[in-house]
Amino acid sequence: MKKTITTVLSLCLLSACTTDSIKPDNNSQNVTEDKPIIEKHVEMKLNYPDTKKGDVVDNYFGTEVKDPYRWLEDDLAEDTAEWVKAENKVTHAYLEQIPFRGQIKDRLTEMWNYEKVGAPFIEGEYTYYYKNDGLQNQYVVYRKKGDGESEVFLDPNTFSEDGTISLGQLSFSKDGTIAAYAISEGGSDWRKVRIIDVESRKQIEDTLVDIKFSGLSWYKNEGFYYSSYDKPKGSELSAKTDQHKLYYHKVGTKQSDDKVVFGGTDAEKHRYIGAGVSEDDRYLMISAAVSTNGNKLFIKDLNDPKSKLITVVGHTDSNTGAFHNIGTKLFLSTDLDAPNNRIVTVDASNPTPENWKDLIPETENVLNASNGAGFIFAKYMVDAVSKVMQYDYQGNLVKNVELPGVGSAGGFGGKNNADVLYYSFSNYITPGSIYSFDPKTSQSTFYSKPKVEFNPDDYVSNQIFYHSKDGTKVPMIITHKKGIKMDGTNPAILYGYGGFNVSLTPRFSIANAAWLEMGGVYAVANLRGGGEYGKEWHDAGTQMNKQNVFDDFIAAGEYLIENHYTSSDYLAVRGGSNGGLLVGAVMTQRPGLMKVALPAVGVLDMLRYHTFTAGAGWAYDYGTSEQSEEMFKYILNYSPVHNVKQGEDYPATMVTTGDHDDRVVPAHSFKFAAELQAKGSDKNPLLIRIETDAGHGAGTPVSKTIEQYADIYAFTLWNFGFKSL
Repeated sequence: MKKTITTVLSLCLLSACTTDSIKPDNNSQNVTEDKPIIEKHVEMKLNYPDTKKGDVVDNYFGTEVKDPYRWLEDDLAEDTAEWVKAENKVTHAYLEQIPFRGQIKDRLTEMWNYEKVGAPFIEGEYTYYYKNDGLQNQYVVYRKKGDGESEVFLDPNTFSEDGTISLGQLSFSKDGTIAAYAISEGGSDWRKVRIIDVESRKQIEDTLVDIKFSGLSWYKNEGFYYSSYDKPKGSELSAKTDQHKLYYHKVGTKQSDDKVVFGGTDAEKHRYIGAGVSEDDRYLMISAAVSTNGNKLFIKDLNDPKSKLITVVGHTDSNTGAFHNIGTKLFLSTDLDAPNNRIVTVDASNPTPENWKDLIPETENVLNASNGAGFIFAKYMVDAVSKVMQYDYQGNLVKNVELPGVGSAGGFGGKNNADVLYYSFSNYITPGSIYSFDPKTSQSTFYSKPKVEFNPDDYVSNQIFYHSKDGTKVPMIITHKKGIKMDGTNPAILYGYGGFNVSLTPRFSIANAAWLEMGGVYAVANLRGGGEYGKEWHDAGTQMNKQNVFDDFIAAGEYLIENHYTSSDYLAVRGGSNGGLLVGAVMTQRPGLMKVALPAVGVLDMLRYHTFTAGAGWAYDYGTSEQSEEMFKYILNYSPVHNVKQGEDYPATMVTTGDHDDRVVPAHSFKFAAELQAKGSDKNPLLIRIETDAGHGAGTPVSKTIEQYADIYAFTLWNFGFKSL
């Protein structure tokens, strides 16, 4: 018996079908019950907007570099707004012609519609938790008193009709009677902070404004510390913000009366300043950094109003943070003289490094520490997979925590007097579940598990190791449906990041689950530049070593092809932010390696990234074009915007960005798309999708997220050659 193409592939999309996978074929339009076959579609004709060129030329160490699309950096200009509209019109017209786009969106909506509940936490007389009923644009904060009924405490879905105002940090005074919470409008990193009476939930003073890259750390019930920059002149979206300051706000006073506690002097600028008050209200701990890696650390004794700041670490050659104290004994986590991190103790009266004593020494695995219920939890990464060990405050091992499986565990933090702690666990095929942990018995108990329409037993997720261009061994986790044939025709997405000491550990995503259900392969490579193997692994992918990251990603793609998971005709590469740079660099260096490229909110103009917002703080990873002639030439050699070649057959590309992204400004994506459309051949579509009222990603409404993934998957499969699903 024969089935039509549409029928069989609809079954594969809408259920965990038992066919090997979705496979394109040029030779037949028929489908057997054993193996779906799909005819190739006819390419759509595209008429890109006519993007004007300017005559801007920059001179770097005697080398002139043209920047014809500099005008697209002006987000306030009418010309830029019109260009955005024109590009979106072309992109959406293209996407709307893909016949199965609606099916993918419907299935994503179906799969997304399940209850999601976060771990509970106690503040004052109430137990709080976050919950999303399924398709709510933003998570809702609930609370209950004792064994009473739950009630809504904060519902960000009421902040705006379209869900584009999101809830940021929520922080409670020490007795839990007052709360401060931050909101983001349209995905912006600039925040407003509202202060409410917890019992009545009514706002008790004027909203604080113009706060950015900030925590909200309470001192007793009197006030809290926060950080921000002076509001820039000109564009709030793209203007440079270079001078972070720490403020203290006393409840009941005007924001204009808030005093600068640290920063704001011309003598020494810090781009990132953060602060935290110890749980016992004894110490203010201040971290100050000029880049995203390395920080100075200071403490102040809040018991003595006349006390001055004491320097713990006075340079930015390491990453050090104070996470607990017992009286004057400080507990620090540091990578100073320990690339994989260690935990040390020191007395606050003389806290400099020569007085530190190892409590939990460095090991061969990267350490992250948390504390709660009177214990320290050493969370190690072993080849990007979690291992957790429980210690007492004397540094004695209590027990190796038995986790539910192989994957990522997060949590194990709480107040020092807590009776129970909570942690989450997931991997690429295991939906995130919450477990309660008894610190006295070191036993875990299942707390909550989401009811996702996804059966992990139908899939396999394996870690492999491959060799990069220079022989370095790199881990990668490959996930797919069980029983697929390794014949090179499986649709595959290769994801990477490779920067800023960020570790890609296995975590469940409903969007990825939908891709797997459609028969797709999902591979995540743990590239150099990340934090999976500590500071040395990070540094091996920075500045003059940045090409290592691209080589690692290329080698990952080659591994998938050589081992027949997929082939160049069915491989897509994807990454966001620094990962967007990764995709942009790899697709311009090796355009024939992949069929589809999906750079998201990418850092793509590497000669000018440091001139926008807080971008200069990324120089530890990238260096800058102004740093030296050698660095300029190195950056110019891989900067995606500057390496688009005339007439090149680039892979089908859909650049994605948000019009309110004030971290990696959308001009990066605008200029890259303009270069691709002006110079690339007509073989494949070269599009840009610009989300309105959206930023770098955090706080994006569920409705917009579903639409974006539907467009990404439809675009990818269509350009792999799929005509229907």
